[in-house]
Amino acid sequence: MRGNRSKDTRPELRLRSLLHRQGLRYRVAARPLPELRRTADLIFPRPKVAVFVDGCFWHGCPEHLRESHKNADFWRNKIEGNRTRDAETDHLLQKAGWTVIRVWEHEDPEAAAARVVSVVRGSPANQNDAGHVDPSLSSL
Repeated sequence: MRGNRSKDTRPELRLRSLLHRQGLRYRVAARPLPELRRTADLIFPRPKVAVFVDGCFWHGCPEHLRESHKNADFWRNKIEGNRTRDAETDHLLQKAGWTVIRVWEHEDPEAAAARVVSVVRGSPANQNDAGHVDPSLSSL
């Protein structure tokens, strides 16, 4: 599993490139909440936006997940644990006033970048009163 990167994956680099080209500046692989041992792929500290680029296999993409036939119980538990941790992370960050955006690795990077730009720049059409992303815009 050494070959599986935790940061600087191709989908993440592509998204970062598009966001940088739009003039956005961000922190990479940083903790939105210092006391929480969870690292977001990108954070925008002032507007309090955390972006996670989730791999289809590791986070159980409903479109692309193919169950493993070898050691099936282990992988099913591992992926379910990742999903549970992701939901908990989203909840804790939202409770602390952060907006969480999750992007699947298979998503069109340009569409994902547009979604991030609109949230970071504060497009009210995509946010509810609490400042959280409309669930219909989230990929999870």
